[in-house]
Amino acid sequence: MALQSIPCKVQLNLTDTDRGVYENLRLTVARHPSETGQRLAARILAYALWYQERLAFGRGLSEVDEPALWQKSLDDRIEHWIDVGQPDADRLTTGSRRAERCSLLVYGNNRVWAGKVVPAVAQLKNLSIAVLPQEPLDALASDLPRNFDWSVMISDGVLYVSDAETQHEFVLDWLLGER
Repeated sequence: MALQSIPCKVQLNLTDTDRGVYENLRLTVARHPSETGQRLAARILAYALWYQERLAFGRGLSEVDEPALWQKSLDDRIEHWIDVGQPDADRLTTGSRRAERCSLLVYGNNRVWAGKVVPAVAQLKNLSIAVLPQEPLDALASDLPRNFDWSVMISDGVLYVSDAETQHEFVLDWLLGER
């Protein structure tokens, strides 16, 4: 019998002074049984970073043809394909071809990945790649409960995330493009 996804309830207070976005969002995010806390946190941070009204979570790790997040038009065209982690160049190329915009939020030890993949996709004009710093991500993602509240403020391209205990600062490193 297959393990079921775990529903996580997230209260997200989003303040993006760079884009003038101020939202109080209630999200239910399915956490795949094999998904790490870092990946779940990265998906939620990607949601905050590229938030738009029609942005939605994909079906998760078990659906290889979908990104972690995407924004679709009213006629079902993919406007923005957003992935997290360290996908290969073929996946990024596919996302770039299927959508008007393609973005990636990288986490984890990425030196080898970046040296191999970034040069292979550097010619893709609609692709942006940002790297999350690992230390604050580890602190934020440790022992994530099923229900949590985050306040995310984005100012001058820096993400400030407050949870119940502390504030975490994420200075993004942009490898390609921009937000």
